[in-house]
Amino acid sequence: MISSVLHADTPDTVAVLGRRVQYKYVVAAILVSALFLDILDTTIVNVALPTLGRQFGADSTEWVVVGYTLSLAVFIPVSGWLSDRVGTKRVFLFAFAMFIGASALCGAAQSIEQLIAFRVLQGVGGGMLTPVGLAMMFRVFPPAERARVSTLMMVPTLAAPALGPVIGGFLITNAGWRWIFYVNVPVGMLAFYVGLKLLREHREPTAGRFDLAGFILSGGGLASFVYALSQGPRDGWASANVLLFGLLGVTMLVGMVFVETNKAQPMLMLSLLRNRMFRNANIISAFSIASFLGLLFVLPSYLQILRGLSAQDSGLVTFPQAIGVGCSTFIAGSLYKRIGPRRLIFSGLFLSSMTIFAFQWLTLSTNLWWIRGLMVARGFCMGFAFVPMQASSYATIAPADNGRASAIFSTQRQVAISLAVAVLGTILARYITMGPTGLVSDPQRALAGFHMTFVVAGGLALLGSVAALFIRDSDAAGTMSPRR
Repeated sequence: MISSVLHADTPDTVAVLGRRVQYKYVVAAILVSALFLDILDTTIVNVALPTLGRQFGADSTEWVVVGYTLSLAVFIPVSGWLSDRVGTKRVFLFAFAMFIGASALCGAAQSIEQLIAFRVLQGVGGGMLTPVGLAMMFRVFPPAERARVSTLMMVPTLAAPALGPVIGGFLITNAGWRWIFYVNVPVGMLAFYVGLKLLREHREPTAGRFDLAGFILSGGGLASFVYALSQGPRDGWASANVLLFGLLGVTMLVGMVFVETNKAQPMLMLSLLRNRMFRNANIISAFSIASFLGLLFVLPSYLQILRGLSAQDSGLVTFPQAIGVGCSTFIAGSLYKRIGPRRLIFSGLFLSSMTIFAFQWLTLSTNLWWIRGLMVARGFCMGFAFVPMQASSYATIAPADNGRASAIFSTQRQVAISLAVAVLGTILARYITMGPTGLVSDPQRALAGFHMTFVVAGGLALLGSVAALFIRDSDAAGTMSPRR
């Protein structure tokens, strides 16, 4: 029985299948599994939206994505305090169980309303998985080993978005749309069981009381702001609902900053942004993740709308990016210990921006192998940026503040992604007009719109490379090998 071979052994190791394994690697394996499912689920669902629309005969399928995103916006900020107060193991397993259970419910949904409600529940779990998991990881891995574990973190961060369209297209074609949710259940249950048996609890005695004002202002502000961003490209930025929720979101977020900076125990510890290394890492992360996922948002649309590829086939074109990432992450991890984050992040993002700018030369008949080659090159460059950024972000953060720092880092990433998708979606909406037959009425004009989005995505990576110049390698000295 598996329960007989999973048990705690020593403070530094656990026994798994009769072999002693270092506890920190067990934490990393569970975290990678959970994050992979979480990120994979997001990209798979995007592929399934047309199928869901046909299944339920509804024009509100976008709320399958929007509802999940709004739920993330509410629960990411509270995750840091909750894990400190209740315990990282309890909160992580609760979030994981919520995610797995909601996945099963989504698969069994009988109406679009049920599916949207279950996706909101899924977002509750998904919103807490990443920040709590990162806090757990940075507690068990000492600073000197974070470059090594950061290479593992690239698996869910960079590979899952590339695999999502491929797996999603395959499941929808061969098993039906319900299996894009059911697929999470068996893998998730196994990882949950291992976590239940092997993870150790950790609480912070300085967590303080629940910050109700901070929760309302941060959750409500982020949800309103993200909603406005999601609706802007469709309804127009001057529409009443976009202006109302955008203004409400900004007002609440400004109020949140005022309230949180004047509290001894805030929900979002914004004072951590005074930490130079952490602040710079957040700025760079915002630009880089916006560029990375921004391109993965527009390129499949180019392949499907202008080139006529299926979702699965377009995924096979973008997937080679994962090959480039796999080739560079281990090299980046080794170089990081000798030269530090500054030059690696700058080089990775600068070269990545150049590869993205090259997408401007795509035509309506560009050889798909040329696109695959660009994706390999882009993945290779991004690996050099993401590994050192992940390794150095928390270099000067006190262990007791890891949970709060992870909540800020995850919040920043969610806002950056929403902004990127909103801006790029707005550009495409202005240039793409669908004809009565369901085809693009003016392919050349649509192509010009895609070219503009490639310029924006490349520009975001370029701005990230400029921000990397403000990093001081000395701030990340604890995560590097001692200089001889």
